[in-house]
Amino acid sequence: MNNQPAETTEQNSADAKLLDAIASSKRPNRPSALSSSLTFAKRAMLRIKHIPEQLFDVTVFPIIFLLMFTYLFGGAIAGSTSEYLQFLLPGILVMTVAQITMYTGIDLNNDIRKGIFDRFRTLPIWLPSALVGALLVDTVRYSIASAIMIGLGFLLGFRPDGGFIGIIQAVGLMLFFCFSLSWIWTTLGLIMRSEKSLMMVSMMVLFPLTFVSNVFVDPETLPGWLEKFVDVNPISLLVTAVRGLMHGTATLEQIGWVLFVSVLIMAIFAPLTMYLYRKK
Repeated sequence: MNNQPAETTEQNSADAKLLDAIASSKRPNRPSALSSSLTFAKRAMLRIKHIPEQLFDVTVFPIIFLLMFTYLFGGAIAGSTSEYLQFLLPGILVMTVAQITMYTGIDLNNDIRKGIFDRFRTLPIWLPSALVGALLVDTVRYSIASAIMIGLGFLLGFRPDGGFIGIIQAVGLMLFFCFSLSWIWTTLGLIMRSEKSLMMVSMMVLFPLTFVSNVFVDPETLPGWLEKFVDVNPISLLVTAVRGLMHGTATLEQIGWVLFVSVLIMAIFAPLTMYLYRKK
């Protein structure tokens, strides 16, 4: 009977110490926006490390696309596979990288369905860091695809007149555009209720944009009504600028249009994504 007050006193003392520890200012510092974004980027890189087949879309598929279109259609369209390669490679590069931008939204949609998204929202971090980290890793994926395509192109006989500087500028412009394009799929990733529905919508948008463009043929060979659509197609604008930078013929107007479209896409979909991300 006499031990009960002592035990109660000890319990109260332990509770007081616990409360003091909780209220203490010696808590870990809140991570910066850069730190949390890099942490989520590392998470995405670890996912690739443990599931390396995720890189098939940036390694195997670009090689198949380039070889198939060069040697199947090169002779028929340009009369020479070598000449067609000079025209085709910048376009195939843009098409391949643009089509893999959808995976940002797909990964986000998977996190939402599995409940990981809810855990991220409870953490004391900069809220957009989960998205920014994923987009940073996607930029790495785009760079890998670009390096593979250009390296294979050189082996096949691709010789850009713009030289190394032109290639770097072309890839940089393409990465900026594809980074902006990824925001569309993050928005849809928050709206769509399943991975399959998101992939279907992405394909419905990307396939017409990439195939009904100047990737494969000169728009002047198309019917007038179709040529008008191709001329204003954002993918065509990017292909024209990338092709021009690689071959040393790009104009400020061509580059300016790509930058304008990229900024416009981000101005619309980045805030929309953030709004949906907070309200999800």
